[in-house]
Formats: sequence, structure tokens, C-alpha cells
Amino acid sequence: MLSFAFSVLFVVFLLLTLALRYWLARRHIRHVLAHRAAVPAEFAEKIPLAAHQKAADYIVAKTRLGLFAALWGALVLVGFTLLGGLQALSNGVLYLAGPGMLHQVGLIVAFAVISGLLDLPFDYYRQFVLEERFGFNKMSVGLWLSDMVKSTLVGAVIGLPLIWVVLTLMDKTGALWWLYAWLVWSGFQLLMMVLYPSVIAPLFNKFTPLADTALQARIEGLMARTGFASNGLFVMDGSRRSAHGNAYFSGFGANKRIVFFDTLITRLAPQEVEAVLAHELGHFKLKHIVKRIAVMFALSLVFLALLGYLKEQAWFYNGLGVTPLLGQSNDAMALLLFSLALPVFLFPFAPLGSLTSRKHEFEADAFAARHSDARDLVSALVKMYEDNASTLTPDPIHSAFYDSHPQAWVRVQHLQAAGLV
Repeated sequence: MLSFAFSVLFVVFLLLTLALRYWLARRHIRHVLAHRAAVPAEFAEKIPLAAHQKAADYIVAKTRLGLFAALWGALVLVGFTLLGGLQALSNGVLYLAGPGMLHQVGLIVAFAVISGLLDLPFDYYRQFVLEERFGFNKMSVGLWLSDMVKSTLVGAVIGLPLIWVVLTLMDKTGALWWLYAWLVWSGFQLLMMVLYPSVIAPLFNKFTPLADTALQARIEGLMARTGFASNGLFVMDGSRRSAHGNAYFSGFGANKRIVFFDTLITRLAPQEVEAVLAHELGHFKLKHIVKRIAVMFALSLVFLALLGYLKEQAWFYNGLGVTPLLGQSNDAMALLLFSLALPVFLFPFAPLGSLTSRKHEFEADAFAARHSDARDLVSALVKMYEDNASTLTPDPIHSAFYDSHPQAWVRVQHLQAAGLV
């Protein structure tokens, strides 16, 4: 009875999520097209109409593709769960590997490989059709394939030992396995923050020290004013893959480094680069990064505790189309089912997750305005929105679900209201 009730609940939330995604996408497309004919008054003197219309067309195309991808994802999800795909996959891996840890790890690997292959057509279309059509794609098919192979190998080297450790904890450490797994997961996340900038990222991109001495002096002055110490200023060859541009800092502790896309350095004036970086430093100085990490750790603890309960419930497996093995471990299956089902139940609450992020963006903008020229920040935002073909007129409700950053005109209004512009 509980299994049937859970199946019904899962289907209801899946249909609700699909309907909500469709409604949001249609709203967004209508809203963007309705404002396509004219640049918003706040940006009329800064954004050409042609660029505004390109952004509208790009966003509409992305939204439509996202809608197809969501429908395809729902079909794949039902195939893996209620239609018995995971059950058949588990039986096949069990037949080949026999019971034990090899079956557990093999099931997760087989699922990851099949899922990746099923997503491959959308990844290819997104890169070589959609991005190409709007002039953003700079990748060759060879580089795309090389990135995919590298990502797979890095994922295997890092992920397989982690999976083995977590499955071992689930099997050997009793009812509190989820607490020990959380400690391992948290430590792993912190380790990746340290290793990613200097070990993993260079496998995919080339990082060279910032050569512009005038810009370097300007940035070092900003860091001195804000009390930020980094392990270097680097330019990343983002133009090998995309015409999009950005800036960020990565790392943890003494391993922090500031990274600029080469496309950003080319497009923005030095004072605008300084303002963009001031915004990013604001996230650090205002403890946004620490707060986000704390929230991530807290949520992962809650979800692992929930999984600790669900993995012992037969209705959880049966309700998602799986018959748990008797006398053998079902830990890998529990992990897969939980990772597949959880997003279905969480999507309707997505706006709650973006509230804090949007608040942090306003605070970082204000920080940047205090430590650089707010007019440079506004002009940089305008250029970045134009270069990335980000629409200036998103549907507000769609934006609340999908966008971690507020709309451009809202950010400018906040700066104006605070008397910073």
C-alpha cells in the first residue's frame, strides 16, 4: 500500500514539475518576444537594438531546447524507475559481476555511462547548433570530444574511490552511516576547493599570469583596499571554447586565485574589469562563500539523514520500480533512486533557493560600488549582458525559478536607490 502511494506521489510531483516547467517556459518566451522590438528605456543608449534582439532570439532558442530536454529527462526518469530500467540494469550487472562491492560500484558506473550517452545528443546540439548559430561556439568537435574524455577520466579517478568509500560506510558502519558519509563528503568538497584551481582546471584550460601591468597594478590596489590576498592573477583561454566572458576567483585558504576569461579582458576597459572583480571580492569579504558552503553542508547532512531512513524502507524501492535484493546490499540502488527522485520533489520550491543568492548579488554590487566606481560596474554589467546575449527582459516568475542573479535593470535600480550611481 505504501509502495503504491509513493508511486502515485512521485508521478504527481513529476507531472507537476513538467507542467510547471512548461508554463514557465511559455511565459518566458512570450515575455521576451513581447519586449523584443525595443530596448528597455534604462539601457536604450547603451545597448543596440540588434544586440537586444539577438539576446531575445538566443534566450527563446535556449528556453525551447531546455523544454525539450526536460521532457526527454522525464521520459528517461520514468524509464529508469517505474518502467524497470534500473531493475534490469542491476540484474545485468549482478549477472556479470556477482554480488558484492563490484556489483554496487558497477551499477553506479553503468548508470552514469548510459545517462551520459542519453544526454549526448542534447549536449552536441547545444554546442554545435544553438551556440554556433548565435556566434558563441569556438570549439571544434575534436576539442569537444577531448573535453568529454578528460572529464570522464577525471570523474573516474576522483569519483570511483569516493563511491567505494561511501558504499563501504553504508554497509559497514551501522545506522549512523549517513553521518560518517557526510563527514567524508564535506572533507572531499573542501579538498576539491583546494585542488581544483591548480590541479584539475589546468587539464582543460590554459592559465597564464596577467601580463597587463597597468591592469595588474589597478587590481592589486583594489585587493589592498579590500584586504584580499590571492595566490596570483591569471587569464584563462576561455575563447578556445566560447565567446562568453566572465571573471571569478577559486580556491580555498592560501590557494585562492583570481581568474579572468581572455574574452572579458578584451571586451572591458580596465576600470570596468576592476569593478567586476570588486563585485566578486564582495562575495568573499561579505562571507557569502562561507555561508553558501555552510548551507550546502547543512542540506547535504539533512538529505543524507533522509536517505539513511529511506534505504531501509521497502516501499521506497518498490514505489520507484525496483525490487530490493534479499540478503544482499541495496546501497548503490538506494543512492541512485534518491538522486533521481529528489529533484522531482524539490523543483517547485526552487525560488526559495534563489532568494539568498539574489540578496547576496545586491550586497556584492553595493560592495563593488563602494570600492570602485559604480558607473564602471553598470557599464561592465551592460557589456557583459550584451556579450553573453542575456536578455534584459526575462519573465519575472521564470527568473525567480531559474536565475540566481537578479535582472540587470533591477541591479541598476538598487544601486541608484542606494545613491551609489
